[in-house]
Amino acid sequence: MLKKDEYKSLTTPSKEVVFKDKGSKFYGYAFPVQGETDIEQALEQLKSQHHKARHFCYAWQLGKTYDNYKANDDGEPNNSAGVPIYGQLQSFEVTNCLVVVVRYFGGTKLGVGGLISAYKTTAKMALEQTKIHTHTIDKQIQITCEYKLMNEVMRLVKDLNLNIIEQDLKIHCKFIISIRQNDFNKVKSRFEQVYGLEVKILE
Repeated sequence: MLKKDEYKSLTTPSKEVVFKDKGSKFYGYAFPVQGETDIEQALEQLKSQHHKARHFCYAWQLGKTYDNYKANDDGEPNNSAGVPIYGQLQSFEVTNCLVVVVRYFGGTKLGVGGLISAYKTTAKMALEQTKIHTHTIDKQIQITCEYKLMNEVMRLVKDLNLNIIEQDLKIHCKFIISIRQNDFNKVKSRFEQVYGLEVKILE
C-alpha cells in the first residue's frame, strides 16, 4: 500500500507480450511517459509497426498524485478495452505510464466479456514485464547561513537522513535540501529552531 507521499513508475518499457483467444491476437506494451507528447509518439510508433491491426486500445496515467488519466476503446464496444487496461494501471499503482494493447481480429467475435478479459490479461502481462520503482514526493528548502553554522546544518542533515541537492560553502553557505512531503513541516521546523539559519521554501 502506497503512502500519501509515494508514487510508482516504470523504469523501463516492457517487452512485447502476446495473448491469443479464438484466433484474435492481442499485443501488449507498457511505456514510461512524462506527458502527452511521449504518449502520441509511442502510439505512432506502434501504428507504423502494426499497420494492419484494427484496434489500438490504451490507457495512461500521469502525475505524481495520479490525477490525470485516460482510457480509449479505439472502436471496441464501450468500456471493453480501455477501462480494463486502466484497471491494471490502478492494480499495479503506476503513474507516468502508458499501456497499449494492439488487436488483430481473428474472425470470431469474443463478446464484451471475452474482450474485457483479453484486454485485462494482456495489460497485466505487459506490466509484469517491466521494472517498477517506488518514488517519494519531495519538497525542497534552501538554507542560508554563516560558515560557522555549517556543521550544525550538516549534523541535522545526517540526523534526519536528508538529501543535499546543492551546496555552496563560502563565507555564507547555501544548501538546497530535499525533504519527503510527509516529513516536510517537522523537518523545516527543526531548521527554523536553529538561531542564525535562514530557511526558505522552494516552489
